[in-house]
Amino acid sequence: MFSDRLSERLGQQFIIENRPGGGTNIALQAAVNSQPDGYTLVSITSSNASNATLYESLPFDLQRDLIPIAALSRGALVLEVNPLVPIKTLAEFISYSKANAGKINVASFGVGTTSHLAGELFKAMAGITLVHVPYRGDALALTDTISGQVQATFSTVAASLEYVRTGKLRALGVTTATRWETLPDVPTIGEIVPGYEASTWNGVAVPRGTPQDIIEKLNREINTGLSDPKVRARITGLGNVPMPLSPADFGKLLIDDTEKWAKVIQAANIKPE
Repeated sequence: MFSDRLSERLGQQFIIENRPGGGTNIALQAAVNSQPDGYTLVSITSSNASNATLYESLPFDLQRDLIPIAALSRGALVLEVNPLVPIKTLAEFISYSKANAGKINVASFGVGTTSHLAGELFKAMAGITLVHVPYRGDALALTDTISGQVQATFSTVAASLEYVRTGKLRALGVTTATRWETLPDVPTIGEIVPGYEASTWNGVAVPRGTPQDIIEKLNREINTGLSDPKVRARITGLGNVPMPLSPADFGKLLIDDTEKWAKVIQAANIKPE
């Protein structure tokens, strides 16, 4: 979405190079090893904040070796249940889970993912016991929740929206601090479990040592793009919201989320697959 715009604005061609594998750690290692000259950027997400604790021996330190320069968007997860589960509200789900401790299966889209961690945080803060069932991806988790193989799931709003609208899933609460634009009638989990918040985000970082003027220029151009109505509409269409931040504020978000998810991972003794 941004590469063509940045190419046009900065007069340099931006080329996307996918480096899959290792829970995004391979791509980050490539960025850390590159020259800090502004010509190598790397996509970072909320998963990288949790990976810092999830993986015990990473060959890099995200906060030490990379500089977050600009956020792009924030996304929400939604706790939803199969309509046959005999509850209609989040408060009822908590009571139902306490009455059926260890009998409610909740799907995630993978061990250590934001979906998994959002569920673990919810369990701890609500004082309930749920059985975590990891899948390889959001689509598979949703399919089995719709079919009734599992009772509940923490899924992205983007992937779930049509299923909620058509009644195939019942949305109980969104994970963000405020209600979500595309699900305005669904309360936040924090309205029932005070202090709860979990969201996804993505942005851009550069290797440590990149000159400050380059960092500021890239941040300025990305934030300008986020103010464009067409760009905002595309981001919203993907189920997210634009999140323009300064490099300092984006860096603080990374630090805060790293510390937050470290506590969850350690308390639940989560290990990577």
